Amino acid sequence: MYVSASRASDAARGLPRAAAGPAVAGNVLVLGLVSLVTDVSAEMVTAVLPLYLVVGLGMSPLAFGALDGLYQGATALLRLAGGHVADRTARHKLVAGTGYALSAVCKLGLLAVSAPWAIGAVLAADRAGKGLRTAPRDALISLSAPPEGQGRAFGVHRAMDTAGALLGPLVAFGVLWAAHDAYETVFTVSFCTAAFAVLLLALFVRDVRGKPARPVPPSRRGPGPAAVLRDPGVRRLAPAAALLGVFTVGDSFVYLLLQRRLELPAAVFPLLPVATAAGFLLLAVPLGRLADRAGRGPVFLAGHAALAAAYLLLLSPLGGAAAAVLVLVLLGAFYAATDGVLMAAAGPLLPAPLRASGMAVVQTAQALARLAGALLFGAGWTYAGPGAALACAAGGLVLAIAVLRASGILEKEALR
Repeated sequence: MYVSASRASDAARGLPRAAAGPAVAGNVLVLGLVSLVTDVSAEMVTAVLPLYLVVGLGMSPLAFGALDGLYQGATALLRLAGGHVADRTARHKLVAGTGYALSAVCKLGLLAVSAPWAIGAVLAADRAGKGLRTAPRDALISLSAPPEGQGRAFGVHRAMDTAGALLGPLVAFGVLWAAHDAYETVFTVSFCTAAFAVLLLALFVRDVRGKPARPVPPSRRGPGPAAVLRDPGVRRLAPAAALLGVFTVGDSFVYLLLQRRLELPAAVFPLLPVATAAGFLLLAVPLGRLADRAGRGPVFLAGHAALAAAYLLLLSPLGGAAAAVLVLVLLGAFYAATDGVLMAAAGPLLPAPLRASGMAVVQTAQALARLAGALLFGAGWTYAGPGAALACAAGGLVLAIAVLRASGILEKEALR
């Protein structure tokens, strides 16, 4: 649909196809559909899990907090394993499919367990599946798109992925309403949806093989991440992403601050993530195309500048609905300008045999930095208050952007 609309628009403006940019590959569209369906399944569970565990099973908030931390942090290092195995075997589709299948089976696992340790094991396995599939999937997207079309390809994929995140809670609400609050029905429907995504991947996604456009130099041959780190572009990109990640406050903290500082009604709180996802969905493709034209590094920095602006707006005396909407738009713009754009910047730096491993290194550096940042922000909130913690995060982010901008590390030429 997107490809057809894009071509029609270009034709209406009288632009030749070359000027309009490359079409989005079918592999990318199918992978986007797989992610959309998978996110519907995942967000169905995410939307009901707190109520199911705390209200349905009587789990204490402390125990749920520990499980939530495990659920969110179990992917970082497994991304390295998934990328390494995919590159060593040249079977990106198989490794990604294994990750998708593992997460699907875990939805059924929630029906079979009730003890906190068992639920923790199921959630950890679900996140293991996500960690395993992320780098091979992104490598397939990158290998399926030409170098000049990386931003558009990742923008289309992330837009479809976010559409699933928007639909998931709505589907969960509908299932709970129809099944009279039977959580087991939600898990069953979630499993069936995830299994359908695995089937789509198995039938319609193809591995991208053949002679790579960039052969692996002898100095970079070797096992996985160690070989990737010899690439000067990756050595610039990964630390830059990590530096910015340290000052990236988690969404949950932003929503809490938004609700407190702008005095939003409690009933509005569940809608805040939906509004952010809607902004991400609308901006992912345009900003991906802009990254292809203007440079992925500058767009990546601009996304973090939007996040810094959101922090400063939260620190300002402005209030009301307009300020709340602007914060959410800036947060959605941040994700649209960074999530897929970072992978679009990493892909062309790496030869095909190291593509998944290299992307996993960059993703893991960013994920670990964000985990450290979340811990630091939580400690700052506890001991100095939310305002002081947010001011430190905003100041650090502005300083990091200025340093990276002045150094030219993320300029288009520096990443080649």
